[in-house]
Amino acid sequence: MRSINSLLDLSGRKALITGGAGHIGGAVADGLSELGAHVSILDVSEEACRGKLDDLTAQGGTPGVSVPCDLRDEQATRQSIKDAISSQDGMDIIVHCAAFVGTTQMTGWAVPFEEQTVEAWDAAIRVNLTSAFVIAQETREALAASGHGSVIFFGSTYGISGTDLRLYENTDMANPPGYAASKAGVIQLARHLATVMAPKVRVNSVTPGGVLRGQPQSFQEKYVSRTPLGRMASEQDLKGAVAYLASDMSEYVTGHNLVVDGGWTAW
Repeated sequence: MRSINSLLDLSGRKALITGGAGHIGGAVADGLSELGAHVSILDVSEEACRGKLDDLTAQGGTPGVSVPCDLRDEQATRQSIKDAISSQDGMDIIVHCAAFVGTTQMTGWAVPFEEQTVEAWDAAIRVNLTSAFVIAQETREALAASGHGSVIFFGSTYGISGTDLRLYENTDMANPPGYAASKAGVIQLARHLATVMAPKVRVNSVTPGGVLRGQPQSFQEKYVSRTPLGRMASEQDLKGAVAYLASDMSEYVTGHNLVVDGGWTAW
């Protein structure tokens, strides 16, 4: 019988994290690296990718490769994934964190509903949802060959529940419907791919609650009042969830949406 430590051990496994230079993606990268994975970083900026890889090295990890890519570009995404697989001679773990969020700066996105544009909607769907589909296609063979293939998509509580606009009253914050629709799509895509890519590849999703990141005090207070555990999430709260789904701890888990929201959706 294998020990818990051996089930969690990711030594030598190759992971790719989209949005890996961001807040959540960076924390996830730290967690997988701590468990021994060689973590590659895909983000829109070459400088940001390199910076995160340097951080992993400084922490004693063995990083993978830098994968600068704009996920809105299908062909660039496909080629970047192929190059990452080739340069590392395989792939074991995919974590898709990259996304348009409420603070993303694009005309027609984080504005009142009547001012939102189809152009912004389309861009968000391309990054949040379509790129997950593209990456799953391009990594399917490598993941199946690894013997430990695991795909993890990031959803959102707004992918499984409606937006409570009362939280946003008297703030400049926004929660565009394109975000909610794309995250719901990601969660369902994970369920679908769990059957399509079985039995050699597991596909799951993680649904985080709101992450504390300098929001207005009024928003924080309202959010916390609705959260049974009495606080907003931190990036660190997502490390364990991803480690579980990436490792052999969850080798009989696929098609699951792991909600990490402090009880927000339990009411």
